[in-house]
Amino acid sequence: MAKSRSTPFHVPNKKIRPAGWQVFLVGFFLFYMLVPIISTYVFSVATRWDRTILPEGYTLEFYQRAFDASYFTITLRNSLILSLATVLVSLLVIVPTVYWVHTRLAGAKPLLDILMILPFGIPTVVLALALVQVYNFSPLARSPFLLIGAVVIYSMPFMYRPVANAIQAIDAHVMTEAGQSLGANVFQVLSKIIIPNILPGILSGSLLVFATVFAEYTLTSLIVGARFKTFPLLLVEFTRINGNVASAFSVISFTIAWLVSILILWVGSKGQVAKTKAIRTG
Repeated sequence: MAKSRSTPFHVPNKKIRPAGWQVFLVGFFLFYMLVPIISTYVFSVATRWDRTILPEGYTLEFYQRAFDASYFTITLRNSLILSLATVLVSLLVIVPTVYWVHTRLAGAKPLLDILMILPFGIPTVVLALALVQVYNFSPLARSPFLLIGAVVIYSMPFMYRPVANAIQAIDAHVMTEAGQSLGANVFQVLSKIIIPNILPGILSGSLLVFATVFAEYTLTSLIVGARFKTFPLLLVEFTRINGNVASAFSVISFTIAWLVSILILWVGSKGQVAKTKAIRTG
């Protein structure tokens, strides 16, 4: 008696259409997020916008006044230095620490998670005043170095969580043992094996830290003030003078952060491509 061969059952590929409430929810979210940004852009070029729904006219005069403002170049440079220095210090502190705790001190991971949550619960005013009172000796007293340390603490959770998730996603123990079996030391394992594999997490953390620090105002104002004037301080100063110029500063700040984010992603993608080519040729 011949056995009957079962024919595979083909399920037709049907496009799953989103429900009406899903479309409404996504649309409402986009509307809620984009309207303030678009309004800021429009207000920065509006001649007058208080009597009608749309501006009565448009001009680029406020951008000209923003670029001609005193300390524009200096504050922009200081903000870039502060943000990039914070990203660098955060990487030097967070990446080796997370790797060491994950591979050698697994019992300390809950304590590290708790420590990384603390900056969210400490108000920036309290953090700034505490650091100013403790580090009141030269050369740290009210210096940019103290400010960098403060913003590193403040932004540490934004770097820690992406890096920790990336290390948990790879088998760091096996990679470490494989590298050490080939004669690599801890530094070589970390720099040539672990970091290339957690690069997406490093890039995500770097973007979050850069965007957070570039727009930080409270710590800078209380720790250094006018001694190391940053872009947010200049923006807040113009909110008391002219709202249109302040909107122009906001647009410039957002655009710079956006361009730097694209640059970081581009550098990361180049690194990933180079890594892939090296693996294929190897």
